[in-house]
Amino acid sequence: MERVDTTIIGAGVVGLSIAAQIAQPSKEVYIIERHASFGQETSSRNSEVIHSGIYYPKGSLKAITCVEGNRLLYDICASNNIPHKRIGKLIIATNLNETQILMSLLHRATDNGVQDLVILNKKEMQKIEPNIEGVAALYSPNTGIIDSHSLMLYFANKSKANGATFIYGATVIGIDSFHKEYKITIIDTDKESFSFISRVVINAAGLEADTIAKLVGINTYNLLYCKGDYFKVGNHKNKLINHLIYPVPHSQNVEAKQKSRYGGAVLGIHATINLQNELRLGPDDYYIPRSQLQGRLKPSLQQDYSVDASKSVIFYHAVKPFLPFIEIQDLTPEQSGIRPKLQPLSQGRRGPSLQPDFDFTDFIIQDETQNGLHNFINLIGIESPGLTASPAIANLVAHLLSNFN
Repeated sequence: MERVDTTIIGAGVVGLSIAAQIAQPSKEVYIIERHASFGQETSSRNSEVIHSGIYYPKGSLKAITCVEGNRLLYDICASNNIPHKRIGKLIIATNLNETQILMSLLHRATDNGVQDLVILNKKEMQKIEPNIEGVAALYSPNTGIIDSHSLMLYFANKSKANGATFIYGATVIGIDSFHKEYKITIIDTDKESFSFISRVVINAAGLEADTIAKLVGINTYNLLYCKGDYFKVGNHKNKLINHLIYPVPHSQNVEAKQKSRYGGAVLGIHATINLQNELRLGPDDYYIPRSQLQGRLKPSLQQDYSVDASKSVIFYHAVKPFLPFIEIQDLTPEQSGIRPKLQPLSQGRRGPSLQPDFDFTDFIIQDETQNGLHNFINLIGIESPGLTASPAIANLVAHLLSNFN
């Protein structure tokens, strides 16, 4: 049976960044991806923002990898001609209560090592963004935007140049552990199966990372699918803002949480400008069912990425307090994405159940040796700021690999 050194399951931005970091001619690396190309799910259906690390608790993996990833990502882009722009971001307070939340965010970001943040009063805010409304803003100059496809293409090409092999259209249906190695069985789009041996396995399967973990007997990780929709802003209003514009995050605002009809997004429905100077709003968030078959993935699994045009009313009400120039007729459906939300099991009268909530959940980047799985690394719940954090996550995984035999 064929043997390889390392297998990475999943060719999203995280799997690709890991492959680019660890691939070398002396060690054969496989990257298994169920789609026909890389980055077809969460990695290509997001706001394409380079985050600075404002929102996450000090010491969390999200905070650490986001702050480091911000620096690394700008360096990678500058050195490899990857389209990006350090556009800057404003988090807008629309009342005095939200101003206090801005101060809390400033302190949290400072604790995380985020530099150059500043609180702007109304006059200072409107000097740089005259068309927005609010009483104050937190300004983050190191937040930016990036062409995520170009970034992933760079990671993929670097991996291939160092000898990595990509296997597309292949779904992992079995992983058997023996003698500190793993027999991996995959099935292709023609329903033909193939097995090989891998010394190391890295589970970067994104939306199905918990399913892959279950294939090796780890049942403690549970992902919910959180869908977010985007609307494009037309009528030439893309020229009315110059920065990314965010509301105060709902996770910090009990009142905003309760107004679910205005969109339940933890960071709030925000306005972003992409590299083509197009303005869009989103995402909101809501939980959707998962499609599985007896614990195994359907090779032909297709997610529903449609956007309900009638939600334009919700988006309008969500942003109108700080983007007064937006009108309902400006909005047309654009795209949607699905994020893997890691949620704990809640114990109810009918037994354990998954409960969506607003509590913070961190990335899981876990060497599973403690569970009897040598040379196996799980990456679970890698959602935002996963794009920003990807090169830092790759460094962390490379460090874990250095301890393997």
